[in-house]
Amino acid sequence: MSNTRKRFKKIFLAIVVFFILLNLFIINQAYHFTHFYEQGSVKTISEQTDGFWGQMKVALFGLKLQKLKGSTPDSPFVNVKLKTKEGLFLDSWYFKVPNAKGTIAIFHGHGSEKSANLSQSDEFNEMGYSTFLVDFRAHGQSEGNTCTVGYRESEDVKLVYDYLKVNKETNVILYGISMGAATITRAVAEYNLKPSKIILEMPFSSLPNTVKGKMRATGVFAKPLAGLLTFWGGIINGFWAFDMEPKEYVKKIKCPVLLQWGKKDQGVTEDEINDLYKNISSTKELVVYEKSGHQNLCENEPDKWEENVGNFLDSIK
Repeated sequence: MSNTRKRFKKIFLAIVVFFILLNLFIINQAYHFTHFYEQGSVKTISEQTDGFWGQMKVALFGLKLQKLKGSTPDSPFVNVKLKTKEGLFLDSWYFKVPNAKGTIAIFHGHGSEKSANLSQSDEFNEMGYSTFLVDFRAHGQSEGNTCTVGYRESEDVKLVYDYLKVNKETNVILYGISMGAATITRAVAEYNLKPSKIILEMPFSSLPNTVKGKMRATGVFAKPLAGLLTFWGGIINGFWAFDMEPKEYVKKIKCPVLLQWGKKDQGVTEDEINDLYKNISSTKELVVYEKSGHQNLCENEPDKWEENVGNFLDSIK
């Protein structure tokens, strides 16, 4: 009987040690997914993943992401600094078009920055709309290093919206890609924003689902690990991450919505998009891009993007 107890105790201790080590690895992964380092302070992604041992280190301890700075536009713009309630300054570009039909606020994805969406901005300007591009907190030229994947970034959307309203813009349109799209949905629900129209490209339906999507995209997928990553990501940053659900937020949208998605998207599934679309009660349209994945739809299928976005902006009231 004593031998049985000893064996059971060893097995129990082994399980406890494994659980603790697993959670330590997950905490590291969650931290690096939600924090960005100043450019040049850490190795590039290719350097971190170089060779077998580099890939093993990243798999165990996480990938350190740099704040990408991007390029400066050739066309003239107004540089605007917006201040969050935490005292962080957000860097923004305001491209004004004479006699504009309205202003489209553009919000980028996780780990990206505003210059990555200059192609969309140029197209909107050609269509007769001014554009306002902002770096989310912890991204690009904005201050901060912590990203909550849309939860607190919803304040950034509100700051842009309020700035445009204070500057007498009556036709404000919100356009977001991936995390930017998901953040728009939370901002509208949380702050009761009333834009004229909304364009959402590849938004995730919930934060746990986007964690699963990231794991699928990197060739790793296990639902329990995704749940742990979501849990620790929220705990580390002081919020309940399981409440970040764009599929619920969209129920509060009152204006016309254009929802766009790439058929080859490995990060956001078709079921997620259908859940989002089903829950939108206002005027809505869904466009699927057969040749695209989780990428810049404007650049990958420009003719289709320009036609559908242009029709949505000009036709749906």
